[in-house]
Amino acid sequence: MTNDQLTAIVLAGGKSTRMGRDKALILIGDVPMLQRICQIAEACTEQVYVVTPWPERYQDLLSPKSQFIREVLLPQETGDEPKTHGPLVGFSQGLTQVTTDWVLLLACDLPKLRVEVLQEWIAGLKQIPEDAIAALVYRNNRWEPLCGFYRRRCLPELNKYIEQGGRSFQEWLKQNPVQALPLLDSEMLFNFNSMI
Repeated sequence: MTNDQLTAIVLAGGKSTRMGRDKALILIGDVPMLQRICQIAEACTEQVYVVTPWPERYQDLLSPKSQFIREVLLPQETGDEPKTHGPLVGFSQGLTQVTTDWVLLLACDLPKLRVEVLQEWIAGLKQIPEDAIAALVYRNNRWEPLCGFYRRRCLPELNKYIEQGGRSFQEWLKQNPVQALPLLDSEMLFNFNSMI
């Protein structure tokens, strides 16, 4: 698979309430986390989208190869500040812009993400069974939805699930065929929430 047959979506829409500060801006070796993830994504594909409600906050971090998709937030019933609605909805909003068959979905807080592992997985995508809507790591009795691959054609089913009130990646993935990816180094999927 060539770089132009894959699109990457990086999610940077969380409020980081558990962390207490914006995870996307945490420095890893003097590089903000979001910028590092985008650089890794750009090494895998020509097209990188960052889905976030706050593109202004991150505009200085992106190279010209990456583009923002502004996440549309849901208004609060009380008329307060709009609330984020989780990664599943952010992913669906990003997926509407994708034209390639496969999408690499990444969270913005994977400090140990390794480009060579992603590239190995990408090389194996042509072996994924046709009926599988995603290729993800499965560990600890759950899928790892925020570092893996999805077929663009999953969007109608995903939107239907969201329209019915669904917000859980795990519950949505349980309803669909998913191919497990090999992971030799589980540290690669460490995220900041693991520390809390």
